[in-house]
Amino acid sequence: MAGTDGRAVAFNRSKWDKGRMSMNRLFGMILAAAMTTALLPGCIYLDGNRGQRPAPTLSSGPSEAQKQVLDEAEHARLAGDYESALNLFREVLAQNPTITTAYLGIGSIHLEQKNYEEAEPAYARAARLEPRNFDAQFGHAIALQMLNRLVEAVRAYQRALSINPDHPRANLNLATTFLQMDDSRSAVVFAERAVANDPENGNARVNLGAVYEKLGRNSEAIDQYLTAMELIDDAGPVMLNLINVLGKERRYQEAVNTAENLVRYDPSANAYERLGWGYFRLGEYDKSINAYRKAVDLDPQHWPSWSGVGVNALNTWLLSERQDQAAFREARDAFRRSLRINPDQSRLVTLMSNYGL
Repeated sequence: MAGTDGRAVAFNRSKWDKGRMSMNRLFGMILAAAMTTALLPGCIYLDGNRGQRPAPTLSSGPSEAQKQVLDEAEHARLAGDYESALNLFREVLAQNPTITTAYLGIGSIHLEQKNYEEAEPAYARAARLEPRNFDAQFGHAIALQMLNRLVEAVRAYQRALSINPDHPRANLNLATTFLQMDDSRSAVVFAERAVANDPENGNARVNLGAVYEKLGRNSEAIDQYLTAMELIDDAGPVMLNLINVLGKERRYQEAVNTAENLVRYDPSANAYERLGWGYFRLGEYDKSINAYRKAVDLDPQHWPSWSGVGVNALNTWLLSERQDQAAFREARDAFRRSLRINPDQSRLVTLMSNYGL
C-alpha cells in the first residue's frame, strides 16, 4: 500500500486487515455527513391571544369614503410607505373595526417587515371576521409558523387549504411545518401536492427532496434535488443536500463530482469540507486532506474540517506502521484545534484516547 507521499509502506497485512474495518467505522463516525436540509421558510398564522376569545363579529363592508382611504393605504403599502399605509388602515378601523381588508393590510405590512408578533393578531382578527377568507387564514398561518407556534400553524394552514386545496405555497408551507415538527409522514402528502400543482417551483422540489430523504427514499430525493438545481438561482444549498444523500447511497464518486462543482460555484469552507469527506470515502486521502486544509484556510473556526485534517493525518500515521511522527503530531494538533472550537465531540474524544493523542 502506498503512503500519502506516494511511497510504498510495508506493514503486517493480516494485522491491518483485522483492524481496518473497525478503524474505518470509527473514522466514518468522525467524518459523518452533516445533514443540512435546505427548506423554504414556511408561512404560519393563528390567533395570538391564548385566553378566552370574544364571539366572532361578522365583517361589514366599508363605506365609499372608507374604500377610498383603503385604496390610498394599499397604494402606500405597495410603494413601500409602510408608516403612511398603517396610519390609513388604522384610520379606517377607528371608524369601523370590522373591515377585514384593513386587518389584512396591517398584517401584510408586518409580515413584509418580519414583525411576526404584530402580524399575528392582525391576521387573527381578519380570520375571525371572515373564516372563509383564504388570505386571512394563510397570512395567519405564516405568522404562526414564523413564531414557531407549529401546532397552531398546521391548523391555520389546514383551514386555508379547506378554502383553496390546490394552493401551491400553502401546501408547501404546511409540508415545511410538518418537517419542523419532525413529522415527515404527514409532510409528504403536502410536499407532493405542492410539486404537482407547481412543477416548475424549485423550492417545492427541494422540500419534497428533503421529505423523501427523511423517509429514507433516497433515490427519489436525489431526483428532486437534481431537478431543483435546474430551477433555482442559488443552487449551493441544494448541492450540499445532494452530496449528503448521495453519500447515504454510497454513490461517492457522484458525491465528489457534485462537491467539485460546488467549490467552483461557492468556494466556501462548507464546500471544501464536503469535498474532503467525499475523497476520503473514495480512499483518495491526499486529495481529502488537501480539501480539508483549504477549508480551514478559508475559515479557521470550521471545526468539522479540523477533524477531517486530523482523521487523514491519523490515517497516514497508521499506514506508516505508526512511524510517521509528523503525521501523528498533525493529527493531534488538528483534533485539539477542533475540540477547542467545539468541545461537544464525544466520538472524537474517544478516538484520541484510543490512539494516545
